[in-house]
Amino acid sequence: MDRTIFDEEHEMFRDSVRSFMINEVQPNIERWNDQGIVDREAYLKAGEQGLLLMWADEKYGGAGVSDFRYEQIVMEELTMHGDAGFFLWLHSRLVGPYIDTFGTEEQKQRWLPKCVTGEHILAIAMTEPGTGSDLAAIRTRAEDKGDHYLLNGSKTYISNGILADLVIVAARTDPDSKRGISLFVVERGMEGFERGRNMKKMGLKSQDTAEMFFNNVKVPKENLLGDPHRGFYHLMHGLLEERLLAAAGFVANCEAAFQITLEYINDRKAFGQPIAAFQNTRFKMADMRTEIDIAQSFVDQCVIQHNDGTLSADDAAKAKLFSSELECRVTDECLQLHGGAGYMDEYRISRMYANARISRIYAGTSEIMREIIARSIGLDPRKK
Repeated sequence: MDRTIFDEEHEMFRDSVRSFMINEVQPNIERWNDQGIVDREAYLKAGEQGLLLMWADEKYGGAGVSDFRYEQIVMEELTMHGDAGFFLWLHSRLVGPYIDTFGTEEQKQRWLPKCVTGEHILAIAMTEPGTGSDLAAIRTRAEDKGDHYLLNGSKTYISNGILADLVIVAARTDPDSKRGISLFVVERGMEGFERGRNMKKMGLKSQDTAEMFFNNVKVPKENLLGDPHRGFYHLMHGLLEERLLAAAGFVANCEAAFQITLEYINDRKAFGQPIAAFQNTRFKMADMRTEIDIAQSFVDQCVIQHNDGTLSADDAAKAKLFSSELECRVTDECLQLHGGAGYMDEYRISRMYANARISRIYAGTSEIMREIIARSIGLDPRKK
């Protein structure tokens, strides 16, 4: 199905992003996967290309681009032609906006320019051992000591955990309130801030995921982000966009899996004919083509609504739920159509299948998405 939401300027931008992914990212994918981390230089090159924090005001070095479609294009081309473990979107569109939205002018001047260039890489630390998605259960604490906060605790499963120079850390500042949480920007090199191992994962091998430990870290008052004790609500601010951007990537991964499988089944023969000639294959591909087009149409509509400021939290949850579940089904079906070859890492579909499994977990699990959607239609157990 033809997509109608993009203009000529968008397509020109897509060509430049695709070229960047093919020339600067593709040659490094195998090495990044083997070493378990993306080169820092990749962020610098993305910054030179103008792909980081595109929304940032020109006075901070950004392009001041507010049209979310450009972010969607970067996500799609990264997924189709780059490396899914290169978390540009986390840096640019998940973490960066917290500084822009809740930061003071001094903080923006201090941090945003180097985030735009890729000199400073961003991460956000919410998840703790045993808490999962339950932000109200955060135990990392920050005590007000007058001219600074004293930060103690630990975080886990932190994306960009090894590379990050600036980490937004959620910590409890009001022990008497479940939502008494504040956000702090912890900088590389602060005494008492330590990183654990680069964690081994099922997929996204090139994406550095780490533990973090805070042992009496003195965080200056100037590094408090936003209103004190309202960090819980600040964290809710970016969830809608995170889920929409994730959905755009999930659908793009479906499309990539479909295309490489279409090529494979036309070339691979069994019993004297191409695999594509079997009715089972044709019906499987027909089903996937239909579902991918439906998902793409819904995500595109959500992008338009987001640009207009009308996208609802439940529609973002629907996009995230459906696209992540679809991605898992599509990569599974496509691997099956590859037969034994699909189980071999030398075939891209094998890595895509492993990468897809996290999609139903991060940015809110499928179960949480279903809860949000159920409550939006009046099925709220709290009101019984």
